[in-house]
Amino acid sequence: MKDDVKKFLSKDLTIEQILFIEGQIWSRFYDSFKYFLPEDFIMNKRVKRPPDNPINALVSFGNTLLYTKTISSIYETHLNQTISFLHSPREGRFSLSLDISEAFKPIIVFKTIFDLVGKKRIQVAKHFDKSLNYALLNEEGKKIFIDAFETRINETFMHKKLKRKTSFKNCIKLDGYKLIKYIVEGKDFKQFLLKEKV
Repeated sequence: MKDDVKKFLSKDLTIEQILFIEGQIWSRFYDSFKYFLPEDFIMNKRVKRPPDNPINALVSFGNTLLYTKTISSIYETHLNQTISFLHSPREGRFSLSLDISEAFKPIIVFKTIFDLVGKKRIQVAKHFDKSLNYALLNEEGKKIFIDAFETRINETFMHKKLKRKTSFKNCIKLDGYKLIKYIVEGKDFKQFLLKEKV
């Protein structure tokens, strides 16, 4: 599949076509959950507003936390939050944070989810609101998730290119600066990849 995506993306595509390919990749990713998550965390399909089951609730909550952190990081650069490249700009929407956060969803949001569910630190019966069909974290569940999310995003590691320790949170801001260099200096924009972590 990786080679197929590279082949498609090497063509002259519209933003809509790129987003369609991205949607297909996410769909296959979500479908793989059934092979390693407990049955009560299986996702039939991605539902956002409102989430309709525990795993959709975790993904939406995690994405919201990441978007908020990304918005804060972008404020430290000179970028305009409302001007984006992939996600459609809308009135009152910080669409650039949606663009930049995409590369960090798997390594921050989903890593947090898989760790919490795999180690049974988050459980359907204990940490979701039963009255809402288990589609919303209760207060205890939110606290557990936020603590794990903060630990993950602030995790420090040796960065291969920077040759010093940094955090995932700082890498979000660095992607903002890389975007500025692309706009101002024409340098290729290459988003953060996990392989940059030693």
